[in-house]
Amino acid sequence: MKKIVSIFSVALATCALCPSCTNLESEMYDTINPGIFPANEADAEALVTAAAYAPFRSAWYDGLYTSAQGGIHVVSDMTTDIGYCQWNDAVWPDMLQVNFTSHSTEIATLYSDQIDAISKMTLTFDRIANVPMNDEVRARMEAELHMGRGWLAYLLYDMYGPIQIASSEMLNNPLSDEVAPRLTQEEMVKYIEDEINAALPVLPARYEISDTNYGRFTRGLGYMVLMKLYMHEKNWAKAIECGRELQKAEYGLGLMDNYKDIFTLENEGNKETIWATVCDRTVNAQMWLAHVLSSEYPTQNVNIQKWGGYRVLWDFYHTFDPADKRLEVLVGDFVGTDGVRYNEDNPGSVLIYGALPVKYGEDPEATGEESGIDWIVYRYADMLTLLSEAIVRNGNAVTQEAVDLLNEVHTRAGLPAYTLADFASVDAFLEANLLERGHELWFEGCRRSDLIRYGLYIEYARKYKNSAAAQDYMNVFPLPQSVIDESKGKIAQNPGY
Repeated sequence: MKKIVSIFSVALATCALCPSCTNLESEMYDTINPGIFPANEADAEALVTAAAYAPFRSAWYDGLYTSAQGGIHVVSDMTTDIGYCQWNDAVWPDMLQVNFTSHSTEIATLYSDQIDAISKMTLTFDRIANVPMNDEVRARMEAELHMGRGWLAYLLYDMYGPIQIASSEMLNNPLSDEVAPRLTQEEMVKYIEDEINAALPVLPARYEISDTNYGRFTRGLGYMVLMKLYMHEKNWAKAIECGRELQKAEYGLGLMDNYKDIFTLENEGNKETIWATVCDRTVNAQMWLAHVLSSEYPTQNVNIQKWGGYRVLWDFYHTFDPADKRLEVLVGDFVGTDGVRYNEDNPGSVLIYGALPVKYGEDPEATGEESGIDWIVYRYADMLTLLSEAIVRNGNAVTQEAVDLLNEVHTRAGLPAYTLADFASVDAFLEANLLERGHELWFEGCRRSDLIRYGLYIEYARKYKNSAAAQDYMNVFPLPQSVIDESKGKIAQNPGY
């Protein structure tokens, strides 16, 4: 099941490329010679895997889904009413206080760290074009490149607004000083749609955990990304279409019986997982528990590293019903290894700012910060609650179907089912849906986008983060100043920054 990890490690070793902020990608000719590599199907496989999958790893401190400060789920939730970090590193204040500038580490630099990857995928199309291989294999590789470009473009668009997209002609002329332009909003949406739609007919609905291709892109992933895009654009009807698609039997999706079982080693590849980034303890290790647990927190594996950083703020913790089963892995009260009972009334140095967002189970073979438990990126509960919201917004009415969809997630948490009569208005239902998504998806990278869609992101920053710096234009992050400077004024900064 971890085959993609071994392929990826080889691919990284053989396919190093050198980025440029101006052209977004230029060749490093003394490292890779396009005239002799790739020469065969295996070479092409390595090249495509490196290009298409590199951005979406949870690989120690690299990749969009790293557990460190550069992880998209970390950046997203730390800027909302959910997240806090107890460390004093210079990277955290701007994030936690919603004080974004073009020099803010991670807030701005996520753009420059990832934008070149789209260009690498574009160049890879050219590099594999004349490599002899089976037609079906070629179609799958090209679909993966389309999926990777569309998905990464969506993630960057969500954070920064329309991004730069370099053409193949520009990329194949590395000595040119031409600067790739930012697309318009309409062009951006069309680009993402076109890329993902090009991949959908080729990709399988899903891969089972027993399949050696598990971890590769799927049609389920494609429809989930499109659904996220359409929610972002408030195109409720198209979001509903994507949700209906993912309910079909061919995707094999459903809710796990118990919330805490979703994120465990023994349940990797479970039916709730739409897509996960495959992890192991050597190449692509995720480090969530190391970033969360304090040394006082008891674990069966005593070798797990515990740095005591990430917390869920007490104000948000108090919005949970005490009977909510999701609190089994969002820990606000425990007896430590020192015999002390830690909670909000007796926080010590452990729970000063909030509860422990444990979420993931232990890797019994971890010897430090590493964990081989796959990082779940998208799952069925996310889709169900988005579909419920889209149905109500699209018809401007609370329907029984929307309530039933919400209840699938709500009752799984051990809470009594809602009835249609519980919602006196559309706003009442949407408020309940937003709260449910927060309770269900903490630190899965959804909260920022949800609050922006609801028009609450900046309001919550002021209310729950006491941010004096938060401004209405901060619904999108600033581009890094280096991109503006190197473009010599051809790339405009986002308004307000």
